Amino acid sequence: MPIHLHLVPLMLRRAVLISAFALSATSGRLAAQTPIDLDTAPRPRAAAARAVGPITIDGVLDDPTWAAAPIIDEFWQQKPDAGMPATERTEVRILFDDEHLYIGAELMEQPGYEPIIPTLQRDPNTRDGDAFGMMFDPFLDGTTVFSFFFNPGGAVRDIQTADDGRINNAAWDAAFDLQTRVHDEGWTLELAIPWSQLRFDASREEQVWGLNLLRRIRRKNEDATWSPMDRRWQIYVSSRGGRLVGLDGLEPSRNLQMKPFVLASQPSGDLQAGAEREVEVGLDVKYGITPGLTLDLTANTDFSQVEVDQEQVNLTRFSLFFPEKREFFLENAGIFQFGDQGNRQTRSGATNRDFTLFYSRRIGLSRSGAPLPILGGGRVTGSAGPVSLGVLNMQTRTEGDIGAENFTVARVRGEPTPGLSLGGIFVNRMETGDGRADNRSYGVDANLQAMNGYLLIQSYLAATDGTQADGTPVDREMAGRFSVGWRDPFWEAFALYRRFDEDFNPGVGFVRRRGMEHRYGTFAIRPRINRFGILELNPYVETHLYTDLSGGLQTRLQTAGMGLDFTDGGRASIDVTDRYERVDEPFSVRGAEVPAGRYDFTEGSASYTLSGARKISGRVNVSGGEYFGGDRRSIGGSLLGRLGPQLLLDLSLNHNQIDLPGQAATTADVYGAKLDLFFSTTLMTSAFVQYNEASEEMVTNVRFRWIHAPLSDLYVVLTERRDTGANTVLDRFLTAKFTKLLSF
Repeated sequence: MPIHLHLVPLMLRRAVLISAFALSATSGRLAAQTPIDLDTAPRPRAAAARAVGPITIDGVLDDPTWAAAPIIDEFWQQKPDAGMPATERTEVRILFDDEHLYIGAELMEQPGYEPIIPTLQRDPNTRDGDAFGMMFDPFLDGTTVFSFFFNPGGAVRDIQTADDGRINNAAWDAAFDLQTRVHDEGWTLELAIPWSQLRFDASREEQVWGLNLLRRIRRKNEDATWSPMDRRWQIYVSSRGGRLVGLDGLEPSRNLQMKPFVLASQPSGDLQAGAEREVEVGLDVKYGITPGLTLDLTANTDFSQVEVDQEQVNLTRFSLFFPEKREFFLENAGIFQFGDQGNRQTRSGATNRDFTLFYSRRIGLSRSGAPLPILGGGRVTGSAGPVSLGVLNMQTRTEGDIGAENFTVARVRGEPTPGLSLGGIFVNRMETGDGRADNRSYGVDANLQAMNGYLLIQSYLAATDGTQADGTPVDREMAGRFSVGWRDPFWEAFALYRRFDEDFNPGVGFVRRRGMEHRYGTFAIRPRINRFGILELNPYVETHLYTDLSGGLQTRLQTAGMGLDFTDGGRASIDVTDRYERVDEPFSVRGAEVPAGRYDFTEGSASYTLSGARKISGRVNVSGGEYFGGDRRSIGGSLLGRLGPQLLLDLSLNHNQIDLPGQAATTADVYGAKLDLFFSTTLMTSAFVQYNEASEEMVTNVRFRWIHAPLSDLYVVLTERRDTGANTVLDRFLTAKFTKLLSF
C-alpha cells in the first residue's frame, strides 16, 4: 500500500529515539576516557632527513641511515573509537636523497595475530584487509595530491587527487620500489619513490608539503591517522593533513618518459568475417613541462588490454552510464570533470551518472561500446600557480560508415580563496572527413566548501550549440544547477535545483534526463553508536521532484530509509519509496510495454553487505513492489571467496521479473563469474564470464598480465562474444600486447 507522507516524520522520530537510547548506553563506557576533537585538534608536523648512506629496499629497516630518521608514532582513531589513540603501535620514518623519497614503516601487532592480506592484485580495495596509507601534497594547496595505500602482501593502490580530495583519479599509476615483510611482531614496509613520479616546485628554498598517514587494522575495524581527521574524510583531503618539512635541496629530474608498445591481434567470428591478423606499434610519451604541468602524447592509441564492460539491467526509460576504463583517459581525468558530482557515501540528489559535460567514452567508442580507431592525440594537465588546467585533443579515423572526428576539451579551475573554486570548460566535437557537422559545449562552475568543511555549495551553468551536416546552425540550449548542503559528524541536510532544456545536447557528454526541472531535498542524522555490534546509524528522508519546463509533474520519489554500519565492517540498508510517474509516450522494458498514463505506486528495497575481511563475503539486495500498474520483483547479489591472497572467486546474479496487466511476465537475468589468480604482485591472470539471459549473449574475457618492470607490461587477452541461442561466435579477439617504460 502507498506510504503516507505524514508517516515519514514519525519514522524519523522513531529512528532518532532508537539512536538516543544507544547513545545513552554508550556514554557510561566512555566516561573515563577523553577523546580529542578530530576536527579542531592541531595539525602535526614531521621532519624528513637526508639519507647519509645507501638504502637497500628489502623490507628490513636495518640500514644504518634509518636510525637517524625521526620517528612518527602518534596516531588517532577515526573508528571505532573516534579521537582515541590507536590501539597498536606504528612507527614511520621518512628519508630522502637526490634520487628518491624513502618511507619505512613498522606496523606492530599483538603476538598471535597475523595481518589480513585479502589479495595481491594491483589497485585493490584496501578496506578489505590490513593496510598502510600515505598522502603527499607537494604544493600545499590540494591541487596535485599523491596518495598510496599498501597491504602487507605488497599490493598497492595509488591515487592522484585534486580540489582538496573532491576529485580523485585511481587510474594514476606510479613507478617505485617496494618490499613488505610479515613477521612475528606485525609487518614492515620499505619504499623508494623516484622524484620523477612526484610533482613539486624545486625553486622553493623551503619545502613544506602536506602529509598524512593511515594505519588500518582490519580485525578490529580500526582506522587511525597521524593527522587527526573525522571518519567522513579520506586521507587525500589535504586540508586535514599535517606538515612535512626538511625536504630541502631537491633537484627536479627531466621527467621524460616514453612507452612504446607492440600489438598483435587475431580477429574471428561471424561479425569479423574477412578480418585479417593485425600487427601494430604505438607510442605514449609523458613529459614534465614545468613542476606542475605534464604533457602526454599518444600515437596509434590502443586499448585492447582493457577489461570488458559489465552487463547492466535497465528497468527505466533512460540511458545507462558505463564508466570509463581506458588508462589514457582516466589519468588526470579529475581535472576535466564538470557536472553533477557525488559518491555512494553521501546523498546529493545527482551524480556524474546523471550529467557530465565531458564523457570520454564518446571518443573512440561507438554507442554500442565497440572500439573505433584513434589516430592519436595529446593532453596537457596540471597546475600553474593557483590555477589547475587541462587541454586535450584527440583524432579518430574513419571506420566503416563512421567518419573521422576531432575532439577538443579545455578546462580551467582556480581557487581565489581557500575553499572557493571557480572554473570553466569548452568542449568541441567536429567531423574531419566529408561531413561538416560540429557540436560545442561550454560552461562555468563555482563550488564553495566552508565552515570547517561542513557547508558545501555547488553550481554550474552550461550551454550547447553547433552546426548540422548541411550547415544549418543549432540553437543554443542551457542547463544549470545550484545546491547547498550541510554535513557534520551528526547532521546531514542537502537541497538541490537543476534545469535542463529540451534540446540540451553535449556531443561529448552524458545527460540522463532532459527537458525538466529537478528539485531534491534530504535530511538525515548519523549517530555513532559503537555498541550492540552497530558502529553507526543513518536514518534519513529524501524527496525528488521532476517537472517539465511548464511545471507539470513528471516524477515524484519520496523515500524514508535507514542505513547501518556494523562494527565488523558490514553494512545494511532498508528503504520504502512512494513513487509517481507520468508517462507521455509508451516505452519498452525487456519486451514488456508500459503504456502512456499516470502511475502512483510504492516500492521498497533492502540490502546487506558482509565485511570484506571475511574469507567468504558478499552482498545481497532485494527490491520490488508495484511497478507501472503491475508488479516487480528483483533480487541480486554477489559472493566473493578469498581462497588465500592468491585466488579470488567472485560470483554475481541479478534477477528481475516484471508482471504488467494483460502481458506475459518478463524476466531480465544477468549472471557473472570472475576468477583472479595472483602468482605474485607482478604476475597475474583473470577470467571473466557474463551471461545476459534477455539477449542470449555470453561474453568471456581472459587476461594474462606480467609486469616485467615498473609500469611495463605484457598482456595476452582473449575476448569472445557468443550468441547462445544460435550457438555461434559473434566476435573473438586474441591479442598480445607488450609495453616498455623508458625514463630519461
